[in-house]
Order: sequence, then structure tokens, then C-alpha cells
Amino acid sequence: MRLVQVETPTQALEFLQFPVRLYAADANYVRPLTKDLEAVFDRQKNKYFRHGDLCRWLLVDNTGQTLGRVAAFVNEHTAHTFAQPTGGMGFFECADSQPASNMLLDGCRAWLASQGMEAMDGPINFGDRDQWWGALLDNFGPPLYGQNYNPPYYRRLLETYGFGRYFNQYTYFRKVAAPLSPAYQQKAQVLFNDPDYSFEHLRLSNLAKYTEDFRQVYNKAWVKHDGVKEMQPEQSAQIMKKLRPIIDEQICWFAYYQGEAVGFFIALPELNELFCYVNGDLNWVGKLKFAWHRWRGAVRTFTGIAFGIVPAHQGKGLETAFVLTVCNTVQDTSKVQYEDFVMNWIGDFNPKMMRVAEALGGTIWRTHATYRYLFDRTKPFERAPIIS
Repeated sequence: MRLVQVETPTQALEFLQFPVRLYAADANYVRPLTKDLEAVFDRQKNKYFRHGDLCRWLLVDNTGQTLGRVAAFVNEHTAHTFAQPTGGMGFFECADSQPASNMLLDGCRAWLASQGMEAMDGPINFGDRDQWWGALLDNFGPPLYGQNYNPPYYRRLLETYGFGRYFNQYTYFRKVAAPLSPAYQQKAQVLFNDPDYSFEHLRLSNLAKYTEDFRQVYNKAWVKHDGVKEMQPEQSAQIMKKLRPIIDEQICWFAYYQGEAVGFFIALPELNELFCYVNGDLNWVGKLKFAWHRWRGAVRTFTGIAFGIVPAHQGKGLETAFVLTVCNTVQDTSKVQYEDFVMNWIGDFNPKMMRVAEALGGTIWRTHATYRYLFDRTKPFERAPIIS
């Protein structure tokens, strides 16, 4: 076996196509969109290349057959925020072979060490945490859009190599029609009756306003989290531009206090319930299939992708008000007959948000894990610090 650095278009194509062959017999696998993956490795499209670098490899046997793939990367904005400078490992796909897996991971370790790193997290994304983050540990069903999918043996490959569990990522689930407890409904009603609070769903006709409201709340609610930097206007504009074609206005809501944005709940139709029909390609045929299946009502799930409340208004019941408003709206007036509500993952380092999800009737539906490997094996391993 040998590692081959991805440098040519042919090798880049093989990097994308290897998992398709690896999972050919797995009915749960949903092929990611090729354009989404290509954007990660495009220095013109991925903003993380402005303050980082990446290298990727194929693992081939003596006949040239691909046995695995992987990428390693450094994000200079976050690498030095830990006790040990920490890089990333991701897009790891491998046959069920410990020697093959070890060779892939050794390649990542050596490259990251040459970049001054002393640890690596993985499997993660060379990008934001909302996509391609964590190894799947349970509920090996079809993945949500942007969610890593892997067979059960990946856990063994990573842990045998020496990775430790840095944090668990819990995806919560609830039925749209499931009632909230009377106590929580009453708490939300207090806010609905308070003239200082108001709620409104996003309107595409005024997207610029909601983009800035989103950014303001995000910066107040999230910058204290480990490795999270303040969002700039161009970043929020890019996020909303990307989401615009798939936004359902009735499942994206904002809360205001005396006219100032204090919270948001952003959800999207679960795209993999449509992308499972396009085989990774949104060419004109893929777009027709996407439109047809969306029109016929294939989407039954909406996924909460972003949720934030500024600290001064936390603990007042805004999260309950959001869920009540969204669920009532989609049951009463939405053209889409949503049945299931899946919440974006919450790290076990954030018990406050876990309690919020449970208070909203959510139960843990799926677990991913972010692993960490310390290059100096004599150093004590520590899990992600708990957010107080």
C-alpha cells in the first residue's frame, strides 16, 4: 500500500468517486452533492484557505486499487486556541482494514506535524461545523444533508489508532404534532402576550434585514463558544445567499424585543429527502428530479440548522415560543406537510442547550463524535470544556 497525494484532476475525481463504490451495497448511503464536496477543496470558493491549508491523499494497493482517502488541514484561526496546536482530519473513507486506516491517519499526522500541529481532530470539515463533522456512532440510517455517514467499523478504526472522544454530538428529534407540556406552553404564552416581544418569519423580499439580524444575534450568542469567531457581514450574506433557493419562509423565525433582534430559529426542508434521487449531480436532469420530488411532497422533515438567543433573553422561554410557533404554523398553514422535526447537533459540552432540546420534547436520535488524537502520547487527554 502507498499514499498518493491528490494533485491531478483524475486523482481528484477518484477522491470523490471512491466512497460511491465503497457504499454501493449500502441502502442507507446518500451520495453528497459533488459540487458541495468540490467547493471544500477549491481555493477560490472555500474561505478557509485564506487562513489555512489542506492536503489530501488516496491510499492505493499494489494494483492501483483505491483502499481509502483522507484529507488533513489547518485552520490558523482556531488551531492555536487549544492547549496543543490542533489541526483537522476529515473526508476519511476506508475499507475495513486497520493497516489501511493507520496508513491514512499516519499521513495526516505527519503532514500536520510538519505544519506545527501537535494534535488532530476528526473526522471534521475544513469549513463550518454545520457540515461533515463527526463520526457516526449509532442509528446508521440515511444521513441528513451535510451530515457525515459511515459504517459502524469506523469507530473501531479510529479508536484502535488511538483517538479519544473529544465530544459527542447529539442530533435531537421530535414529531411536529407532539404537544408541549402545559407548563412550557404557558411560558411561551407569557411572551406572546408581552407587547415588548414580537415574532415574525423570514421574508425573502427583505432578506438583507434578516441577514443582519441573524448576524447580530449569532455574534452575541455564539462567539463565547470554543473555536467560534465573530461573524462578519460578508459571511452572513454568503450564508443567506447559499440558503435562499431552498428557504421555506414559514420555518425560519426571528424574535424581537422592543424592535431589536434577540433570537432566531432557522430551519430548512430536509434536503437529503430530495437529493437521494439525484445521485450527487444537480445537472439539468438532477434539478428536474429535485423539483419533481419536492412538488410531489417527498419532504416530510424539516431540520433546524441554526438557533440562537442573546444571553440577556435566555431562560425566558423564547426557544419554546419558537417551536410552538413553527409547529403550529406548518400544521395550520404550510403547503408542505411536515411530520418530523430534527434539530441540528448539540455538543455534550453544551448541557444548557441539551436541556433546551429536551424541554422542547426532543430526544437523542443520532450520535456523532468528534475525536482528538494527541501526537505526544504521554500528555493527558482532556475532553472539550463544558460551556457554563
